Amino acid sequence: MSSPKFQDLSSASKSLVIIDFCLFVISLFFALYINELFNFVEVNQPPRNVQFIFAVIFALMVQLSFLALGLYNSKLRESIRGVIRRMLVSVAIGFFIFTIINPLLGDKVLPIELIALSAVFSFIFAVIFRWLIFQVDFFGFNKRKVLVLGAGERAAIIERRMRRDVDRQGFSLHGFIVMNGDKANGVVREKRIELTDSLVDYALDNEIDEIVVASDERRDNLPVDELFACKIRGVEITELLDFIERETGQIAVNLIYPSWIIYSNGFVSNNYLRNTLDWIFNATMAFFLFLLTWPVMLITALLIKIEDGIKAPIFYSQERVGVDGQAFSIVKFRSMRTDAEKDGIKMASKNDDRTTKVGRRIRKYRIDELPQLYNVMRGEMGFVGPRPERPEFVQNLVKTIPYYNERHNVKPGLTGWAQLKYPYGETEADSLEKLKFDLYYIKHRSFLLDLLILIRTVEIVLFGQGR
Repeated sequence: MSSPKFQDLSSASKSLVIIDFCLFVISLFFALYINELFNFVEVNQPPRNVQFIFAVIFALMVQLSFLALGLYNSKLRESIRGVIRRMLVSVAIGFFIFTIINPLLGDKVLPIELIALSAVFSFIFAVIFRWLIFQVDFFGFNKRKVLVLGAGERAAIIERRMRRDVDRQGFSLHGFIVMNGDKANGVVREKRIELTDSLVDYALDNEIDEIVVASDERRDNLPVDELFACKIRGVEITELLDFIERETGQIAVNLIYPSWIIYSNGFVSNNYLRNTLDWIFNATMAFFLFLLTWPVMLITALLIKIEDGIKAPIFYSQERVGVDGQAFSIVKFRSMRTDAEKDGIKMASKNDDRTTKVGRRIRKYRIDELPQLYNVMRGEMGFVGPRPERPEFVQNLVKTIPYYNERHNVKPGLTGWAQLKYPYGETEADSLEKLKFDLYYIKHRSFLLDLLILIRTVEIVLFGQGR
């Protein structure tokens, strides 16, 4: 990543440069003041004007390091932890450079201990300020300014799916450029731009960080040369599918085309070593969780018997579709009446009148799922994965929803990304929405994502937010 020149920085970055400069100057004065109070180091305090010169030089050295490591680049894509790591390295480099320059500043040389203290304060002040930027969005610095190329049917998905502020936490939407071939049922409420000048000039003049390609007609219609010119000038070019995936945590099934799946990173599930380690981890976790929860399971069984009678079944076994389309039987605590399917098979709903009183409580805290620890130990399920569906539903969904079968490329799970993001699935439309999240999970499947899902699931269980 090349470091930008000051005149190339956005207005937000220039504001940040000025504030950081003041913080670094204050850091050296603060170090001198603290030393004057507690007398850590014996030093003859230089005059105020000389202190100011030292402080300015010190601040410039640190800021040059910040500039070199891309910390004033508005297009830097780092989490707050990544930014802090860069800041630590930058302050260390600035400290090292200033210690080399320090002996050249005459007979009022600062002790290295004071320079080190100044560096520590610089790092602390800068971290606090950057954290505030990330939390309250000063200057919009942590938001990308996005321009959408297209204003038709495809582009309208952004308008419909990301219309709230909470959906746009990572970006601000500048507008939609109208393109030839855009369909009529497109963008309505957002800013439509009839571009007559160069796309490159427009993007640079308006400090655009990212262009999302979302035109309805692409063949011989995309300004490829101008997009390339934007890219080499630092503007990120993103395909609509990738943009939606990144911002919503789901894959837009209705926009997928085969080549995108083929050339896209992820979707790798057939790894023998990973699958073996996954089973060992899941089976071990299931065994220890059983040791912890067996009293809860025993109480649940007694409550089911008390409500429905001594002859009423405690468990409910049901056939589901697992990895590679293989059927298996899951075991759950019975949460519905024994005659729940007298009128035929249908999906469970949020306020299902077939649910018993005990069933409503155990479903709320996901206790009804605990017997599936047996399925996990058998290797039929994992803790995290797409929820397994019944074969009767799968047969219909495969015919009507594209790529639905892809969710069977990994083991089903007790909980999953779709369950966190879209809890209820009563209709075919709900199944489509959940598939978008399932495909995102399959593409980005990793130990860290599994850990995140498990942590979020614990929150759901503890606060009774289950269905």
